This record gives sequence, structure tokens and C-alpha cells, in this order.
Amino acid sequence: MTLLAGAHQAPVQPRLPRLGDWCGYDELAVTQRARLPEVFAWAARAPFYQARDGLLAGGQPPANPDAAARRLADLPLTTKQDLRDAYPFGLLAVEKERLATYHESSGTAGQPTASFYTAEDWTDLSERYARKWVGISASDVFLVRTPYALMITGHLAHAAARLHGATVVPGDNRSLAMPYSRVVRVLHDLGVTLSWSMPTETLIWAAAARARGLEPGRDFPALRALFVGGEPLSPTRRRRISELWGVPVVEEYGSTETGSLAGECPNGRMHLWADRALFEVYDPATGRIGTEGSGQLVVTPLYREAMPLLRYNLEDDVEVAYGECPCGWALPTVRVLGRSAFGYRVGGAEVNQARLEELVFGLPAADGVLFWRAKAERELLRVEIEAPPRSAAAAQARLDAAVRAEFGVPCQVRAVPLGTLVPSHVLTGVHDVVKPRGLFGPDEDWDKALLYY
Repeated sequence: MTLLAGAHQAPVQPRLPRLGDWCGYDELAVTQRARLPEVFAWAARAPFYQARDGLLAGGQPPANPDAAARRLADLPLTTKQDLRDAYPFGLLAVEKERLATYHESSGTAGQPTASFYTAEDWTDLSERYARKWVGISASDVFLVRTPYALMITGHLAHAAARLHGATVVPGDNRSLAMPYSRVVRVLHDLGVTLSWSMPTETLIWAAAARARGLEPGRDFPALRALFVGGEPLSPTRRRRISELWGVPVVEEYGSTETGSLAGECPNGRMHLWADRALFEVYDPATGRIGTEGSGQLVVTPLYREAMPLLRYNLEDDVEVAYGECPCGWALPTVRVLGRSAFGYRVGGAEVNQARLEELVFGLPAADGVLFWRAKAERELLRVEIEAPPRSAAAAQARLDAAVRAEFGVPCQVRAVPLGTLVPSHVLTGVHDVVKPRGLFGPDEDWDKALLYY
């Protein structure tokens, strides 16, 4: 790998912009463009980009913001497959000795997508995540209930909380050592004030709390906000979660490859962190790339040295808009559609998850419906909801009518007993987590000799 001159010198951390450093979108664009020459210089160190046509026109990266902006507009998109093909270090732009962490995405496509960051990169990552309108402080007890392992999500919240002095409770949701019964105990006994999880987690916590005889909105008085991300969240489900727990639900959007990309302002709008990354919207149907509208989100991080990404297509369906917001941040807003934008044909109509979720959580809170599932068959939509006996018949009838009115498709809505979709043992069970050992007594099961669980 070829490194530019001076690469072995101690890095100089560029000053990171703060909210309010610019006035209006014109100044924001100047802030973005000023970073592009250094972004290109970093990218020119990575083997993947060294081989990319057009990056080093004339043998050198562009030296001024205008030239860099023109060069960027001419480059092809960097795809997820590009990252897979470059595994593990084809996008490395610094010496390995400078790396602080290595990560991989969830791997749903079956091939790993590598990401890595320097300590300086982590300053930017931590600051972006901590841009919450409900601030993080040293008085907070912060439960991190997303995966640690190779994904960035748990580490990101952990680092951001520590940056602001909070006490972190590392409650990884992929560990047998942290069943839901233990989550509820920690939330209650430690006086957790903030949490970070997927939205669905907070509903399971509520059910697990009730299984223990606790009421979410009453018996957790220290809790002051739920930070959520990682899955599409409809407005009605968001309201239901907030009503259940009696605290704000603060949404976050990002990825392992990029870290936090957007967060909420005090007015409840999701803003892209466009002072830290340059965003574009790609329409795969037409090939058009613009600054706003509907399509797939394309990201060029502006402070990512270890693994520069130029026009990286996240392949997430979004709607991006520029306009005024009472918060005064002068940052574009984003609506993340994700997989909920996709639908299935039932009869002559299309059914999508986002709208169906709106109908489910549009049921009265008194119906007690927290969990649901649906299957779109060729000529019939099957929906199941968990409901207590007192409200099962009414909830079933209400949802059946709402689905038929909304989609105009044949449907079968069935209310099932509590514990059917989320079994009670999931809410109350305690796993036997053990350490491996070799010597066992006469009445012990030595088949567990090398097991951690």
C-alpha cells in the first residue's frame, strides 16, 4: 500500500464543527466543500480508491474545494459490494498501528463488510451520537442494550456516554448473561436514566416489567428518555412507547460503516449531520443523483481518516428535504423508510409494514396490544395480535375493520393470548451462564465441560 508523504507523522486532528457554527445552507455548503480536499487525500492512500478511475486525475488528488467538488460529482458510487470485495483492509488509509477499533456489519448478506476507525475518528463518532436534544451528562446512568460484538452500535453509545461522564451499563442484547428479567432489574434497581436500544426492545421491557409486577410508567421514576434506532419506527408506535414509559422517545439513524448520520432536534425532526458528512440521494430507477428527494442515501464522511468513503451508497430508502426548522440548525431533514417501504401484493393491492404498524398501534392503548405479526399471502392477509382476554374480541374487530378499510384486501385478524408471540419464559427466564471447566463431581453433567452456557 502506498502512503502519501507525511503519513507517518503524528496526526493533526481537524477542528470539528459544532451546531451553530454556520448560518443557513449556503454557509453549510462552504463548510462541507472545505473538507473535500483532505477527504480526497485520505482516500488516495487506500488501495481500493487508488485503483478507482478518476480519483487521481493528473496523478494527484484535487487541491482546492471547487476542484474536489467537481471530481466527487464525477466519481461512481461506492457500493456495499465494493466494501465486501475490499474485505478486510482494501479501504485502509492509515497504518494499522493507528487503528483503534475494527468492526463488521450484521452480515445479513452473508459476506462481511469491514469498518475501522482511528482514535481521532472516534472523537467525531462519539460527538455525533451525543447530539441528542435530551442531553447526556455525568449524572446519567446509561443502559446500552444494543449489540457490542463486531457491530459499532453498542460501542458508539458507550463511547458517547463516557465522553459526557455518564455511568454506562453495558447490557448487550446478544448475550445470554443479560436476559430480559435482568434488564428489568437493572432498569429498576440502578435507577437507569437513559437507554439505547431498538424500539421493539422497549416494548419487550414493558411486558417483562409487568410480568414482574412492575408498571413501566410508574415504577421507573429515574428514567427520563429512551434513545432508539436500528429499525423503522412509525409515529403511532413511537407514541405508544412514550405513553407506556412516560418519557420521550428519541430516534437516531446511522450504520456500522458510518456511525451516527442523523438525530432529532428539540422539535422532533430528524436532521442529517451534514456538517460532518456530505449527503446525496440516488434514484436507482433513473440513475439520478441529487441533494434531496426520495431514493437511496449516499454518504461521503468528512472526518473519516482510517477508512475514507466517497459517495457510499447505504442502500437505505429515505426522503431528504431542505427547509426551515424552528430549531435553527440549518441541517437537512430525513425520513428513513428502510425495509418498511417495501410491500407485498395481496390480491390487487400492496400491503407495507409501515402502514400496517400504524393501524396496529392506532388501536386504543387500553386494548393492551404490544406485539403483532402478519403474513401476506397471495389472496389473504393474516394478522395476529397479542391481547389480554378482556379486550381481545374488541381489538380483533377494530383492527380487522381498519385493515379492510385501509388496504381493501381480504384479511383474517386473530387475537392470540398473551405469551403466544413473545413467550413468557423469554420475559421471565434466567439463563444458566457458566464458565468452562474440566473437572466434575460424580453427580454433575460433564457434557458441559467446554460450554459457556
